[in-house]
Amino acid sequence: MSAVIKASATLVQAVEADFEELVALRITAMRESLERVGRFDPLRARERFRSAFSAVHTRHIVFEEQRLGFVVVKPVENQLLLDHLYILPDRQGQGIGAAVLAQVFKEADALALPLRVGALRGSDANRFYQRHGFEFLAEEEWDIYYLRPER
Repeated sequence: MSAVIKASATLVQAVEADFEELVALRITAMRESLERVGRFDPLRARERFRSAFSAVHTRHIVFEEQRLGFVVVKPVENQLLLDHLYILPDRQGQGIGAAVLAQVFKEADALALPLRVGALRGSDANRFYQRHGFEFLAEEEWDIYYLRPER
């Protein structure tokens, strides 16, 4: 198990040409959770990501001069949607995701908007979001949705 460190991540704007790198990282990060529920299909994962990809809302997570993940935050109907937050599996549990979430919270707070997120049922992400103050909102067959009210 990795030791938890106080991480400071930098968010760097993505561009359209980053798509291949981002989708590969997403597939790597989601693989274990999707396999656990019998839904791992790299082609479907790629198509789903492509259909909603927006470089303008996507930022690389850079830590110790390496791209270790990415975050996607989109404005949707008087709230912000935390559409994706992925960290490479071998770099999880080191405080990087929490550091990114703190930055996203500051952005949501500055806009006085609630922040919504969804997580795959059975994914460790559910505990992560609950631990960081998200409240249960709804659930569907494969996903559970959470909301952090505006502050």
